[in-house]
Amino acid sequence: MWWLMVEKAVVMEAKVWVATIADVWDWWGLKVTMVSFSESADNCLFLGIRDSSGCFCSQLKLASKVGMGCNFSTFTACCWSAEQPQDDPVPEVEIVENEDNNEGGDLPPFHEFTFEQLQNATSGFAVENIVSEHGEKAPNVVYKGKLENQMRIAVKRFNRSAWPDAQQFLGEARAVGQLRNQRLVNLLGCCCEGEERLLVAEYMPKDTLAKHLFHWEAQPMKWAMRLRVALHLAQALEYCTNRGRALYHDLNAYRVLFDDEYNPRLSCFGLMKNSRDGKSYSTNLAFTPPEYLRTGRVLPESVSYSFGTLLLDLLSGKHIPPSHALDLIRDRNIHMLSDSCLEGQFTNDEGTELVRLASRCLQSEPRERPNPRSLVTALIPLQKDSEVPSHELMSIPEGSAAESLSPLGEACQNMDLTILHEVVEKLGYKDDEGTATELSFQMWTNQMQETLNSKKKGDAAFRQKDFKTAIDSYSQFIEVGTMVSPTIYARRSLSYLINNMPEEALTDALQAQIISPVWHIASYLQAVALLALGRDHEAQVALKEGTSLETKKNTT
Repeated sequence: MWWLMVEKAVVMEAKVWVATIADVWDWWGLKVTMVSFSESADNCLFLGIRDSSGCFCSQLKLASKVGMGCNFSTFTACCWSAEQPQDDPVPEVEIVENEDNNEGGDLPPFHEFTFEQLQNATSGFAVENIVSEHGEKAPNVVYKGKLENQMRIAVKRFNRSAWPDAQQFLGEARAVGQLRNQRLVNLLGCCCEGEERLLVAEYMPKDTLAKHLFHWEAQPMKWAMRLRVALHLAQALEYCTNRGRALYHDLNAYRVLFDDEYNPRLSCFGLMKNSRDGKSYSTNLAFTPPEYLRTGRVLPESVSYSFGTLLLDLLSGKHIPPSHALDLIRDRNIHMLSDSCLEGQFTNDEGTELVRLASRCLQSEPRERPNPRSLVTALIPLQKDSEVPSHELMSIPEGSAAESLSPLGEACQNMDLTILHEVVEKLGYKDDEGTATELSFQMWTNQMQETLNSKKKGDAAFRQKDFKTAIDSYSQFIEVGTMVSPTIYARRSLSYLINNMPEEALTDALQAQIISPVWHIASYLQAVALLALGRDHEAQVALKEGTSLETKKNTT
């Protein structure tokens, strides 16, 4: 049996020290390729160990160490066989923290969502919330959304034939969901109800590598930033490989996303194995690894091949087929591969090194390609301007979004409810699509007449700033449930805010957004409610979202 004794205060840190622990066991002759965690009622953490074949080898118990209030920052690992008396001396090895992979951040643990939760988060999977490259036509559509705690998410909804085996889907999702790293777009959860299969990941708001590399608007991506993208991706792949997830499916420029600070991250979706057809690459055979064409199987070395195609993308600013690129390299026409927009940004030696690395990745024999660790080792010396933040390398001024708030956005940031009341009152019911027709059609019923009367009473009270009466009247309208109006929820939300009821105000603002996903007023009301609750960071996100929606509305 294997034991790992650890100070209770640092039990959770063990989850990010597994790589170093694995190195220790490798020294003892045990090859560790997969780990899993579970917790017992007495707060002990158990670590399951599997070998290269996936078979269960052993289990580690992470327990609190009894001491005199000391706080230990290292773990002590010790082992003995089942036959060995436990009072015999045991070898001890000090484990040093691996800082490279200690980057899970403050993300919540993997969670299984209900379909209703994700439906609400995406405003009923509204078309306006689609962020996947091919929109509604994509076989598996990705939506942006927001949970009740204001966390922004990306939701991938698979077509109903993609994952017929529910247990296989859940197993894959749970395994990928254990990964936590700042080089990844981390998987936060999933949903498996009936025929529905959905994945929930962090939301990356700053577009894809394909957008910044192939379809840039203001200026092309700088050489130093391209090198950073390559290194971050290699580090992401190394992390996944060390955690037993060496296969990545269809690695391309659309799988690389940028976070709020414009740091590049690798999408977790490519780590999921497709269950039915086994397809791992797009239909463009020119970019497919040779072994996949021969056997239909994906190897860890296939990922290195795809990484090589990404290096060519970064070097050229175009999506060049590997065969054509290799012909240019053999003919020593390396300058033909280089993006003309990068002239003067790198030396011939730097360009040659990147081309040489891409060539190694694109070898026809899989065993001749470098592994992720070798890629990281080769890319680190090439880095330039390492101390410069990514948003500066992308020529994005820090805090530019906050500085460009509209007058209404600034009023919300200052929690000026008087201005917000004037705007909402002036807007009337212009954003309630279809409401007028529905009202005129149903006015003949007594129940509808009572509903309309409560609405009129609420509107009059809202106009006269009698907000308690407005809350009561709008509540009567909402409780009947015959009609759905985002404006009613927005007006009641503002009334709640003025009556110092921010929790209720936030709930109504979220409901208004569910009904009307692209309505900027709903986002602004959320921002004010969050500010009143002291949740400033989330409020800033809502303010940016409101400003973006307001800008789009005013330009269309």
